[in-house]
Amino acid sequence: MGESENASSTIKRTPRSTTRTRKKKKNQIPAGMAVGIVLIILGVTAGLHNPRLALFWFTGIVFGFILQRSRFCFTASMRDPSLTGSTSLTRAVLIAFAITSLGFWAIKYGAHLQGMPIPGQSYVVPVSLATAAGAFMFGIGMVIAGGCASGTLMRVGEGFIMQILSLTFFIIGSLWGAHDFGWWTLHAISNGKALFLPDLFGWGGSIAVQLLIIALLFIAADKWEHKNDDKEEVKE
Repeated sequence: MGESENASSTIKRTPRSTTRTRKKKKNQIPAGMAVGIVLIILGVTAGLHNPRLALFWFTGIVFGFILQRSRFCFTASMRDPSLTGSTSLTRAVLIAFAITSLGFWAIKYGAHLQGMPIPGQSYVVPVSLATAAGAFMFGIGMVIAGGCASGTLMRVGEGFIMQILSLTFFIIGSLWGAHDFGWWTLHAISNGKALFLPDLFGWGGSIAVQLLIIALLFIAADKWEHKNDDKEEVKE
C-alpha cells in the first residue's frame, strides 16, 4: 500500500507542462503558391505592355528573395563591427564590391577599346565635403531606422511596422532632396572635383588600386573580428 501511495503521489505531482503538445504550425505552402501565381501573372501582364517591365519585375523579386533569405544588409555590415564585433557581413559586402568592380571595369574597358562612349559616366560626379557630410547623415539615419534602402524594402515585405514608417520618410526625403538638388549642386557639390580612377592610374592600375583597397579592408575586418574573439576568450 505504501509503495502504491507513493507512486500515485508522484504521478499527481508531475507538472502539467510536460503533457502539453505544441501547436502545429500552419501550412504556408498553399498561400505561397497562390502568391507566386499572382506574381507570375502580374509579370506576364506587364511584359505584354513592355518587356523591360517584366524583366525589372522578376529581377526585383529574385533580388528581394535573395536578400531576405541571406539576411544581407548594408547597414548591418557597417554597424555590426561596432556593436557586436562581427564582420561576416562586412566581408561579404567587400567580396560583392570586388566582384562588381571587376564586372563594371570589364564593361567600361570594353567600351573604351571599341571607341564607344563609356557607360555610366554620368555617375562620375564631384567629391567634396558635401559627400562626406551626406554620407555621415545617411549613416546615422539608416542605423536609427534599422536598415538602408534594400534592408528597409526587405523588411517592409516581412511586415515590420517600423520599416514602413522608415520607408515613408525615405520617400519624403528623396523627393525633397530631388527638389533641392539643383541648389545643392550649384552651391556645394560642384565645388568638388570629379575623380575617375582610369584617368589617374590607367585602366590596369585603376582596377589594381581598387582591389587592393578592398583587400586591405577585408584583412582589417577579419583581424577586427579575431581581436574581439580573443578578448571574449580572455574574459571567459
